[in-house]
Amino acid sequence: MATAYWDREREGDAPVPATSFWKAGHAPTLIAAFLYFDLAFMVWVLLGPLAPMISKTLMLTPAEKGLMVATPTLAGAFLRVVNGLLVDRIGPKLSGAISQLIVIAGLFTAWALGVNSFGGTLALGVILGFAGASFAIALPLASRWYPPEHQGKAMGLAGMGNSGTVLASLFAPVLANIFGWNAVLGLACIPLAIIFVAYMLMAKDAPGAPAPKRMIDYFEPLKQADAWWLMAFYAVTFGGFVGLAASLPIYFTDQFGLTPIVAGYCTAACVFAGSLVRPMGGALADRIGGVKALSMVYVVAALALAGVGFATTLGGALGLFVLAMLALGTGNGSVFQLVPQRFQAEIGVMTGLVGMAGGVGGFYLASSLGLAKQMTGSFAPGFLIFAGLALIALMGLTLVKAKWRAGWSSGARI
Repeated sequence: MATAYWDREREGDAPVPATSFWKAGHAPTLIAAFLYFDLAFMVWVLLGPLAPMISKTLMLTPAEKGLMVATPTLAGAFLRVVNGLLVDRIGPKLSGAISQLIVIAGLFTAWALGVNSFGGTLALGVILGFAGASFAIALPLASRWYPPEHQGKAMGLAGMGNSGTVLASLFAPVLANIFGWNAVLGLACIPLAIIFVAYMLMAKDAPGAPAPKRMIDYFEPLKQADAWWLMAFYAVTFGGFVGLAASLPIYFTDQFGLTPIVAGYCTAACVFAGSLVRPMGGALADRIGGVKALSMVYVVAALALAGVGFATTLGGALGLFVLAMLALGTGNGSVFQLVPQRFQAEIGVMTGLVGMAGGVGGFYLASSLGLAKQMTGSFAPGFLIFAGLALIALMGLTLVKAKWRAGWSSGARI
């Protein structure tokens, strides 16, 4: 990773170390990365808040609803690898511009032609996957400007674009109630276009980017066990976050009979909690070490998700979901405090690989909840299994932490 950082009062001179976070990097790029990520995440989970209305119109089964909201997550997972490769070959700014144009064009086409079948929702979900793949662009765009001691904060602030899921939960059901759910697809193009212009004006690739490598070299990290461990840890933290963000509107409407609008408000409260603490998770990991922060995250997430499986009241379920999202959001920031410490030179492709694993985790959770509901009549088995996965991740972290602390030498806390 090119950790170039500049004293902006002497722009144009050689890079110099800086202790202050806001003087260590390039603030306009960090803001642009956040805005791009925020709006991309807003449309990535758009089918979740609209799912109650779409499923009523198209008469979808619980399993089809689960697959519909999970498809953007899976598509985004694999497209993150593609974007990770593009970032290292053509730079994060251009990669982000291309991805944004694809999403805007796809949403506009879906609005103009209409989505009239279950297959149509899956096709739209694949296009929305490009928005989810923004993760592999926005984070390197910001990260490459900052030194190791500020990686947690930089990655956390850029990654706080997760909050875009709040916007989708708050506004998509309301707008769908007024204009119809298909119109929301077209309306989403308006803020996306505005942010695209701001992004092109503000974002700047960091100097000293790694030279392009052979295609096969991009997958060299997969020869290292540490890469697989980091991917597994993120599959639980981010997978849990995005899987819940996509599925909670369905859960609240099916489990407690809420209207789509009220279900959207409940989902927004949960997602806001998880998004808010992502930069705090990065800062906490900078202070106490990513391993210790993640250990606490997995314990809290497992207990909260297991509790949801037995919750009988809306208030109880909502409180447990907020607690789970707080833990998972903290975990997202903590994992990406660790990634640059181990894979500094491969941060672009590792961001894509780790992000892909997170998307696969989200696809599993969202689709499994739909299957659990259809097969057993309850969402509880899906939540209990995912809680078990959090405990398995905790055991894995316990196995590797001593080796990581002894072998990594980035200078930051592990």
